[in-house]
Amino acid sequence: MSLQLVKNGMTDAVMFAPDGNNVLPARVLYKKNILALRGSFRPVTKVNIDMFEKSYDMFIKENKVDPDKTQVVFEITLSNLRAEGEIDEQDFMDRAKLLCSLGHTVLISNFQEYYKLVEYFSQYTKSRMGLAMGVNNLVDIFDEKYYRHLSGGILEAFGKLFFKDLRVYLYPMQDENGELTTSENLKVHPRMKELYKFFKYNGKVVDITDYDSSILDVFSRNVLKKISDGEEGWETMLPEGVSKLIKEKCLFGCETEEMIHPDEL
Repeated sequence: MSLQLVKNGMTDAVMFAPDGNNVLPARVLYKKNILALRGSFRPVTKVNIDMFEKSYDMFIKENKVDPDKTQVVFEITLSNLRAEGEIDEQDFMDRAKLLCSLGHTVLISNFQEYYKLVEYFSQYTKSRMGLAMGVNNLVDIFDEKYYRHLSGGILEAFGKLFFKDLRVYLYPMQDENGELTTSENLKVHPRMKELYKFFKYNGKVVDITDYDSSILDVFSRNVLKKISDGEEGWETMLPEGVSKLIKEKCLFGCETEEMIHPDEL
């Protein structure tokens, strides 16, 4: 029902607590420091959790951040799913369920752009916020096509995004050749280069340096393909307990052979 409310534009976002039940965002976010991670989490991988843990460690060391008043939110936006085709509600709820099982709070939103997410959080708090994301997400933020509907274009969006007390924690990306992309060498459109430099040099974008280099080759799409193709080895790419849940509930096209009880032999 919550998903239908967001899908049909009757509300901007709904939130689930780690126990899987609906909670009021106002109650969870009021006057809190917020660290948000956006992703498809299809399924949640070790990279997602490493990004969360390392960005959280950095975030709580910031000035004006109180660990006791900090709320971490894993956010999934419906707008990205619409781009992939028709929304599969069950598949979507499965992702939220896995994140909740790991003890996280999940927000399902209608926000395509990050600045809208930050504006939403700003309704509930004036405290410092953080966004943890991968290189591709940051490059997307600097793509003008997302802001053509705004009279002030990308500058208006960035005013809304970075005007708030906000910092981006950037998780590196590794290509097939083992080359790392960080905030120092990522490529944005030439027209956006100076704008990017402005935010980078003003400390609005910082690198997550203490990452786990052994898992940089883990991608959700590859895990998903292995699951649906019935291949082995995907279990080690996921946080502890997640592969067990996927097999038990037959999520993401996972087919497990039915166990035959010894008494039935």
